[in-house]
Amino acid sequence: MKLTNEQSKEIKEQQSQENKTKRVTAPELEKVLYEAIPILDHGFIRVIDYMGDDTSIVQAARVSYGKGTKKVSTDSGLIKYLMRHWHSTPFEMCEIKYHVKLPIFIARQWIRHRTANVNEYSARYSILDKEFYLPSPEHLATQSQSNRQGRGEVLEGEKAKKVLDLLRGDAEQTYKNYEIMLNEKYDGSLIDTKASGLARELARMNLTLNTYTQWYWKTDLLNLMNFLRLRADHHAQYEIRAYADVMLDTLKKWVPITYDAFMDYRVGGTEVSSKGKKLIKKLINGEEISIEQSGLSKREWNELMETFNIKEKLI
Repeated sequence: MKLTNEQSKEIKEQQSQENKTKRVTAPELEKVLYEAIPILDHGFIRVIDYMGDDTSIVQAARVSYGKGTKKVSTDSGLIKYLMRHWHSTPFEMCEIKYHVKLPIFIARQWIRHRTANVNEYSARYSILDKEFYLPSPEHLATQSQSNRQGRGEVLEGEKAKKVLDLLRGDAEQTYKNYEIMLNEKYDGSLIDTKASGLARELARMNLTLNTYTQWYWKTDLLNLMNFLRLRADHHAQYEIRAYADVMLDTLKKWVPITYDAFMDYRVGGTEVSSKGKKLIKKLINGEEISIEQSGLSKREWNELMETFNIKEKLI
């Protein structure tokens, strides 16, 4: 990731400012506020602003005055209780705003989480940067044979080189055509001073989906955790997971007590159906049971066995 001189200057100016406030702050998050954390080849994520901390959740849950309780252990117990029993509204009292630079195809996957306020860079108004996402070789893989939306074996040697050459060639060619239609280079210089360019809102349709875009993404803590529970999971697409992993770290810096509860009950926990619960009880009691007897589908059975790493006492 490479920042322009203007971007670096703006970040330094933002980080150097100091404001007095009576609001709660998160000291560890303050340390990385405005910082551009690199992701993929040209992407980044920045925490721009936030509201509240762990004590704000406690305060909302008890509808009390002040910062909540004075004992961290008491706050921790309440937050764990809220997380364990799926209480949601206290977590909605905290909000965070990110500045994200990401490939368009990841942005289109990301925007499916319709629980945030989003303002994206406008290619109707401005010319998109000449930057494209090109996967590193270890992230080029075949289509999975068991998962329609997953990856299989990693491509190697000439196969990987051919794919990268195609991705790079297509992106560069379509961007060149984009400039020709605009009659303008990405640096602002005109190609033909006597000609008029196509409207930006039309020329953009030619760009490849690995072109980078940017947006501001603001959401509350509850919906951030819902997003991270799905996108930080090992089943998620690598590229969006790379962003989610960085956001997980900002969550830890922002609300450490909530982060611990989230990792324990949401990320590390699991949901079990009533049939699955009965099956586990029988296995604990030493009973043998088959898929047919369990009433579970083959997929449900395999997921349950994988979750609990159960291999014995099955017939």
